[in-house]
This record gives sequence, structure tokens and C-alpha cells, in this order.
Amino acid sequence: MSDEALMREALALAAQSRPSPNPRVGCVIARDGVVVGRGFHRRAGMAHAEVVALEDAGERAKGATAYVTLEPCNHHGRTPPCTEALLRAGVERVVIGVNDPNPHVTGRGADRLRAAGVRVDEGVEHDACAAMIESWRVCVTRGFPLVVMKVAMTLDGRIATRTRASKWITSDEARRDGHLLRARADAVLVGVGTVLSDDPLLTPRDVVVAGSLPARVVLDSRLRTPVTSALAKTATEAPVWILHGPEAPPARATALRALGVETIQVALEDERIGLRAALRELAQRGVTEVLVEGGGAVHGALLDAGLGDKLVAYVAPKLFGGRDAFPAFGGVGASRVDEARALRGWRFEALGSDLKITAEISDVHRDYHSDR
Repeated sequence: MSDEALMREALALAAQSRPSPNPRVGCVIARDGVVVGRGFHRRAGMAHAEVVALEDAGERAKGATAYVTLEPCNHHGRTPPCTEALLRAGVERVVIGVNDPNPHVTGRGADRLRAAGVRVDEGVEHDACAAMIESWRVCVTRGFPLVVMKVAMTLDGRIATRTRASKWITSDEARRDGHLLRARADAVLVGVGTVLSDDPLLTPRDVVVAGSLPARVVLDSRLRTPVTSALAKTATEAPVWILHGPEAPPARATALRALGVETIQVALEDERIGLRAALRELAQRGVTEVLVEGGGAVHGALLDAGLGDKLVAYVAPKLFGGRDAFPAFGGVGASRVDEARALRGWRFEALGSDLKITAEISDVHRDYHSDR
């Protein structure tokens, strides 16, 4: 097998895990193009992909080539350096997909291996390997999770009728794909308005979830989330975090906590949950990717603040019409055409009767460290 094919095998392994706050990493050990060991980083605190693959290969690792999607670590954290494990095993060559993006770490693993006489080749399947660690790279370099905004809407950009009816706008196929997005995220976030109007469960259903279920996060400055809500009643089954302001009723917080909900006080901005404070709190809790499912007020506030990174829109061939129907994006919005948030890297996919649009949101505030 070629270097590219072997690296793709390592990528397939990496895709099986969600070890946040650590990156997804896969590794294969090969001799003469034949795989003799496989591994991936299953969970934070557990053995890294290289160590698992070396254990799988055993003595066959000596003189072999290791294909690893991310540059091997060369520092002591919760586990020992992977570079030392590769050297002890007698690996002769290491092929790296992408270098560690942490500016304080990048290149040190490769340098350590080369200094010990190991041949190191870099950049094989680079783009795919970089995409595999995108959320971790974003979080480690700027201190905030990757923010993915998901919306299911009509062709005229509405997420509910004027009477708040919204089930179901999109097809079964689109909703199933949306559950896959939830399964891959570390957290799913909504505003309290969505909780009050839709009473969502926010868990991924009918899909395989790698590791623990994503945390379910509510922005709720005054703790209006009912104790009878689907979220509160299932808080012991999957984490529920409610971010609230300092004036939230203590009795309501006590009642929610008794059900297993974690109530977290964060700073307010204009009497609403401060989005930067909320994202900073999520990052501190190990969230590297958050899927924002609305509603329109939250999506609009993220756009206004320049805090959205990606958009996943499921567009149904329907028109609600009416000025009182609920828009997918609220907030203040642009006052001029040149203030619009531009989308780039468009990808289109037909799902049932709907169109899935995936894009990056450009012209956002990239310097997240500036206000710390």
C-alpha cells in the first residue's frame, strides 16, 4: 500500500473517536506496505494512538514505519511522550499527516525523532489530517471552541410559522443527518427560547456516538428552563449545563440541580448571556466543538458578534411567508450590503427533498485572545 493509502487508514481510525479536549488521532504501523498495528486515541487520559498501535504491532514494530495523522507529542502530559514510545519500539520511519498547530509545541516531536536517527516525512494527506483536528486546532490556538451553526429552514429563511409551529420543516433524511452532527460535537447549544417553545431533548438519536454523549447547553440568563422540561428530566442520562446570570432565582437553581442539571453563572452583556464568556466557559470544560441549534436570536447574536465559524443549513422546498414568521437569523444584522457575513467554501448535498448547504463563515473576529 502507498503512503497515502496507509495514512487514509490512520484517518479512518481517528474518525472513530471523540477524545475531547484532546485531538482525534489515528496511527497504523506498517512493514513493506502491510499493516501490522492499528490504534487511535480513544479518550483523554488514555493511551495515545501511537502507543495503542505499537502495542498492537508488538515486535513487528521494530524496523517498521508509523503513519500518524498528527505529529507525535514530545512532552509529558497525562501520558508519556509518544516520541519515546516510537523510539523504544525501534520504528525506523515516521510519516506525519499534519504538524501540531500549538505554536509552543509544533515541530518538536518531528525534531526529536530526527535527532534520534528516525526518518520523518511530513504532509501526507495533509488537508484531510488537518480537517480531522480542526476543532481542537481552533480551540488550542484561540481559546474558544469551533462554533458550528446549524439551522433547518424554509426557502424563505424561516424556522417557524407565525404561530411558532416548526415540526417538521425538513425531511427524515435531513433530520437524521442533523443527529450525526450532534453525535460528532462536544456540546449542543440552544437559547432558552428554543427550550420554552420546542422542549427539545438535544441528544443524537439513531446514530452511533463515539464516547460519551455531548453536553446539552442552554443560554438562560434568568433560569427560565422548566424543571418539567425534557432536558431537566433527562439530566442524569446526558449532561445538561445551563449558563445563567447573577440575578437568576436561587430557588430555581436549587430545583434544577436536584434533577442533575449543572447551573453555571457567567457574565451578562446587555442583560443577555455574554457569548464570549459562554464560549470561554465551554472551552474550560473541555469543549472543542459546539453545535449551535438556535434559535434565531442566538444565531443572530453570534453573527453580530462575529463568533460563528461554520454554517450547516438544511433548506426545505417550502415557503412560510408572513412578516411574523420566525427568521433563521435574528439579531441586529447588517445595515449595509458590505457588512454582510460572507460565506465561502460552499458544499451542497441533496438529502431527501431538502438541500444541505455547508459553508465557512468568513469576516469573523479571529483574535479571540484580544479581550482576555
